[in-house]
Amino acid sequence: MSPAQSLDVPRGRVVVVAGPTAVGKGTVTRRLLEKHPEVYLSVSATTRDPRPGEVDGIHYFFWSPEQFDDAVENGDMLEWALVHGRNRYGTPRSAVEAARAEGRAVILEIDLEGARQVRSSMPDARFVFLAPPSWDVLVERLVGRGTESPEEQERRLETARVEMAAEKEFDVTIVNDDLDEAVDALAREAGLAIA
Repeated sequence: MSPAQSLDVPRGRVVVVAGPTAVGKGTVTRRLLEKHPEVYLSVSATTRDPRPGEVDGIHYFFWSPEQFDDAVENGDMLEWALVHGRNRYGTPRSAVEAARAEGRAVILEIDLEGARQVRSSMPDARFVFLAPPSWDVLVERLVGRGTESPEEQERRLETARVEMAAEKEFDVTIVNDDLDEAVDALAREAGLAIA
């Protein structure tokens, strides 16, 4: 037991949420946080510069490349990746462990490769695959967003096929057909009371 952990506060559960593009990971986790503000949504560290309006420690931890290197070398990254060949992004273990020590459930909303890294670095986490009701619904959601070009949509759908094939790597699948039901199912996985 770490010195920061009180004897009367149980450690919070870590839940890793992954799934294909346009499945609604952000929507489900935002709604969960509205219902359960005590949950800690993991904040990623990045080596990129802040964009206008972004706040360090809220949107991301904005680290220098040296800080990021130190965290990787010291084992403080649960997962990390080089994105678009430029900047690194990852999940700092220390922030997750601090929230757990307070007894808070922790949600990591990450991609498939990140989930695989967390499986190695924190095997006691709960791994949730958020799935669409069907492939056709996923395509409708992606196209309906209208935020990507047709070429980008096709690239994302190719990635989604790979992600869908990895569903069996997860502890449980939650189908995002009804938002409230999906949120309640995620809350149960996090050990939270259902209102």
